[in-house]
Amino acid sequence: MFEGPLAEPLFMLGTRAVLVGEVALAAAAVLVVLLVVTLMALRKAARAGLEAELIAAERTEVLEERIGELLRVQSETSGRLQTMAEVLGSRQSDLARLVGERLDGLGHRLGQSMAETTKSTHANLTQLNERLAVIDRAQDTIAKLSGHVLALEKIFADKQTRGAFGQGRMEAIVRDALPNGAYEFQATLSNGTRPDCLVRLSNGQPPLAIDAKFPLEAYNRIRAADRPELAKAAETQFRRDLGKHVDDISARYLIPGETQDTAFLFVPSESVFAEIHERFEDIVARAGAARVVIVSPSLLVLSVQVVQAILRDERMREQAHIVQAEVRRLVEDVVRLHERTLALQKHIAQAAGDLDMIVVSADKIRRRGGRIEALDLDEPAVAPLGSSDPSDDGRRAAS
Repeated sequence: MFEGPLAEPLFMLGTRAVLVGEVALAAAAVLVVLLVVTLMALRKAARAGLEAELIAAERTEVLEERIGELLRVQSETSGRLQTMAEVLGSRQSDLARLVGERLDGLGHRLGQSMAETTKSTHANLTQLNERLAVIDRAQDTIAKLSGHVLALEKIFADKQTRGAFGQGRMEAIVRDALPNGAYEFQATLSNGTRPDCLVRLSNGQPPLAIDAKFPLEAYNRIRAADRPELAKAAETQFRRDLGKHVDDISARYLIPGETQDTAFLFVPSESVFAEIHERFEDIVARAGAARVVIVSPSLLVLSVQVVQAILRDERMREQAHIVQAEVRRLVEDVVRLHERTLALQKHIAQAAGDLDMIVVSADKIRRRGGRIEALDLDEPAVAPLGSSDPSDDGRRAAS
């Protein structure tokens, strides 16, 4: 089938020899197939390129239209932006003017506000200086009070001085509330005892005894105790001391027929008095049974005021006849004043009638003077001298 060099074997494929012509023919066939495929691909590519060109042309037209539209929109936008710039420029100038006016007004108001603030601050500083001066004076007063408190502590530390302090408070209360002669300090009774004060009562009643020597040692130990057992021991001692003092008052100052059957135990501190009634009710009950009344400064003031009212009532009863005589004289003066008032009323009524007649005469004189001034020739004949108005005669007769 092949001749010449084409018939020569090229290689062995198993038992069969592959000729050069066969290989060349196969290569030619492959080349033809590749050529046909290439031509088809080129044709397809050409067709695709043509379609792409058509599409690109259409897209170019659309793009040109859009670009034209964008240019038109850009020109319109440029015009609008220019208009807006002009409007914004005018608005900016108005805004700048308005801001300037507002800033001027704000500066004026700030100036006024700062002036008022300065004035108010000056006034506040002045008041602060005054208050600081008051505080300084208060500090001085507190320092003085601290000295007084220390002095009081020294007083309460000494039993004799503390008794004098309670005696002084009691005497000051009695002196302020009762007149002289209604009380006596350190008076001696028939049994030789000397109560701190005897308040004399009316109607020959026995006087009321007041004791001002209140025991405060155990109470101070209660306040100073820092442990429960010490506080309990101090309370026991205070209860014992106070009960003994109540018994001593009852035995010394309650003398039948010479003093009242009740005596006062004066406690010179309201806080101590309140704590006694709150924590030592048994001592209060024991004092009540012994007819000894425990009183604080305020209760002593009330008691003394009651005594003062009783004394005043007694003096009023003693002076009742004088009051009655003065009332009778007062009634006589009122009757006499009534009679004189009636007489004065009659004189005033008569004077009022005389004033009415004077007014009538003055009115006639005024009318006649007016007629004379007007030269009224048609006036009736004037009455001769010595004649008068009948009404005047009647008034004279009436008067």
